[in-house]
This record gives sequence, structure tokens and C-alpha cells, in this order.
Amino acid sequence: MDFLQRGAAAEGEPSSGPSAPAPKLDTGDNAWVLTSSALVLMMTGPGLALFYSGLVRKKNVLGVMMQCTFLMCLMSVIWALWGYTLSFGGDSLSPAPKWIGNLDHLCMRGVEATWDASTGKSVIPLHPSYPTINRLTHMLFQGMFFIITPALICGAFAERMKFSTMVVFMILWGTLVYCPLCHWVWGGGILAYGSPANPNADISLGGALDFAGGTVVHISSGVSALICALVLGRRLGYGSDPMPPHNLTYTAIGAAMLWVGWFGFNAAARCRPAVWRPARFVPRISPPRPAG
Repeated sequence: MDFLQRGAAAEGEPSSGPSAPAPKLDTGDNAWVLTSSALVLMMTGPGLALFYSGLVRKKNVLGVMMQCTFLMCLMSVIWALWGYTLSFGGDSLSPAPKWIGNLDHLCMRGVEATWDASTGKSVIPLHPSYPTINRLTHMLFQGMFFIITPALICGAFAERMKFSTMVVFMILWGTLVYCPLCHWVWGGGILAYGSPANPNADISLGGALDFAGGTVVHISSGVSALICALVLGRRLGYGSDPMPPHNLTYTAIGAAMLWVGWFGFNAAARCRPAVWRPARFVPRISPPRPAG
């Protein structure tokens, strides 16, 4: 039983024993994780695109929207080529690599569908830790986090960074910052809950439990955004020229889309929808409702 299954057992989830049936694709689980992937993708475009573009000056609206839209394309390609394998390569091993994933899934090797000539059917590998969904679905869902995380940073340097510089920065940031951190927490690395690769499991209560991307997505993007803002400094004319937001209606609509998208962000975070879906929906809707 690998580290993810041990963590599930510790949290009260059913785990597969010696007499458990053979893994089989569950169409409901697979469909929900795919739906959640679409919801998370919606958080970047149009969610973040509208949210940020409503806060900048009119002349920069299109530029901010293009940054979010282009990152959806760029990060998708990087994730398929090398991002997924650096984050989750070797996650089925015990112990998994400590610091960075191996190259098992480079260029989607072992992820995409293959043709079985003996049966005349295509075969998509099941995920070893979440056997009710296939590996390709897991790659797609995790790829949505890889897209939105750098897009979150865009708000820190809006109106102050060249587009070409942003592209180079995001390629390097995604490869050198996001992928290692994702592997540490979600891919069985040194911070993963219940992972044999975690040397401090005893003093860290078993490791990091990151259901909503608090570490991998929000801390990494927040710290990186703060550093970007400090390095770039104030925008030209700040404090002397008027800089009213272009359209706060865009921002309100974008915020609403981010809220809706969060149901997919959380409710499929463990890729075990039948167990976790209701528990993830409630926190997203209940606390904000009375607060509003």
C-alpha cells in the first residue's frame, strides 16, 4: 500500500486490502474529475482574466487578458512535455523520489492511451493510487493547477512587465519552483503525508495535508508575487498620475467565477469523488454565505 493509500486509511477512507477486487475505471469518478478540471480552467480564463483586467487601467486591459490566456496555452504544453513527470514521476514507488519526480512520464509516456493489438482496443493506464480514474485524467486535473498558479502571480506585475519577459519568467518559475514543490507535497516527496520519503513524518504529524493547494498553489504564488512586486518596484507615475480601475464590474464577475470554480478546485482535490465531494462542497458555500 503506497503513501497515498496509507494517508487515506488514516483519514477514515476505505483502502484496498488483499481481498479487494481488481482496480476498475469508475465512469462517475472519471467524469467528475474531468468536470472539475473544466471548472478550475474556468478560474484562469475568464475568471482571473476578468478579475485582474477590471483592476488595471483601460490601456492595459487587453494585455492582462492576454497574459492569462497565453499562460493557459503555454503551461499546458510544458505540463504535458515535462511538468507532469517532474511533479508526479515515481509517485507510485515506495519510497518515491524525495526532491523531484523522475522521467517516467516524460512527454506523457505511460499516461496517454496506447493501442493493444491483441484486443483491438485502446488502453489508458489507471492511476495506481486512485484506481477509479485513469492516469490521463489525473494529469489533466493537476495540469489545471499548473496553469492557474502562475496566472495568480500576474496581478503582482500587471502593467509593469514586458510580455516576452513574462513568458520566460513563467517557464522558469513553473519548472524550477512549482514542479519541485508539487512533488514534495502531492507527488510523494519530502513533505507528502504518510510518505516514506518524508524524514520528518513523526514531528510533522505525518506530513502536509494540502487539499486546496494552500502550499503548492497559494503560498508559492503569493510569495513569488510579493518578490516580483518588490523587485519591479512601483509603476511609473504612481502617486502622481490618476490610476483608477478600468471596470470593477469585470472584477466582480471574475470573483464570482473564481468562487464557482473553487467547487472543482476542492471537491476533486483528492481524486476520490465518491468519498470527498460533499465534504469539499460545504466549506466553499457555507462560510462565505453568512459573511456576505
